[in-house]
Amino acid sequence: MRVTTDLWVSALLRRVFSAGGFAAVVKRGATEAGAVFVLARGRQGEMALFGPAPQTSYDSARPDDRFFNLLGEGDDAAIFDARLEREKRFDPDIWVVEIEAGAIPVEELISVKAS
Repeated sequence: MRVTTDLWVSALLRRVFSAGGFAAVVKRGATEAGAVFVLARGRQGEMALFGPAPQTSYDSARPDDRFFNLLGEGDDAAIFDARLEREKRFDPDIWVVEIEAGAIPVEELISVKAS
């Protein structure tokens, strides 16, 4: 049985805070199974948006893991805001979590698959 999105996001926030970073839920989605998007901000203004990896990315040996793809990088917040607005119109049950990971790389907080 897969962990609920609510519990998974709570665990992500705790991992970020314990690593000395900051995290906030920008948009709360469906408690049980909402898709999660992670907007990672760096200390120098750089940003990266991660979204759910396609189902084909999942490993039968680790069926309960959540995998993410890098959807974009840069320093223009308007591009990321527009992308997230499109995602919200497509699926109003998404979660948006914004993090500043601090000393730990984002890839150690979430499982990122190569596109």
